[in-house]
Amino acid sequence: MTVATPPDSSARNASDLSHEEVFEILANRRRRFVIHALKRANDPPDVSELSRYVTAWEMGVDPEDVPYEERHNVHSTLRRVHLPKLTEANVVTVDEDDVVRPAPALKDLDIYVEVLRGREIPWSLYYLGLAVLAGALLLAVRVGSPGFAALSFVDVGIFVATAFGISSVAHHAIGRRMRLGNTEKPPEVRRRRY
Repeated sequence: MTVATPPDSSARNASDLSHEEVFEILANRRRRFVIHALKRANDPPDVSELSRYVTAWEMGVDPEDVPYEERHNVHSTLRRVHLPKLTEANVVTVDEDDVVRPAPALKDLDIYVEVLRGREIPWSLYYLGLAVLAGALLLAVRVGSPGFAALSFVDVGIFVATAFGISSVAHHAIGRRMRLGNTEKPPEVRRRRY
């Protein structure tokens, strides 16, 4: 069984994918792992090599230590389910030799995965909290609350600009590490504790 790219979708790129299509593609961890592996690969891998990496990341082991049975199961699922879905969306192509290559949509797609552990909060809530804090500080200065009466609006502005600036730099740095294909292992694998 060979997965082929539909001939009419060869010019499709990431901007042609709807939000629903992107979310459906990314909803599955194996598809995220395939995308990560393809973005990292110097040479396009074949399905067997791709299944070895996906299995290793799922098991938390080195690719050389992946048992054959586990890799075979992942290989079958990639061939039957995930690669056809990625091919249909023109994210990958699979040729007659089972070599998987990035297609136009994958080349243009920059995917950020926010992986949270335990008590971490998403960045959106962090920035909301920071905005609420800034508003409360402005209100405290405006009404002359004890301890805040000595501050001016300029002081508050400097504090708010500094807090958002430092947060933005940290968010950018963390975000670069959380993009698929930017590091050796996918973000959700690097964050696991074994």
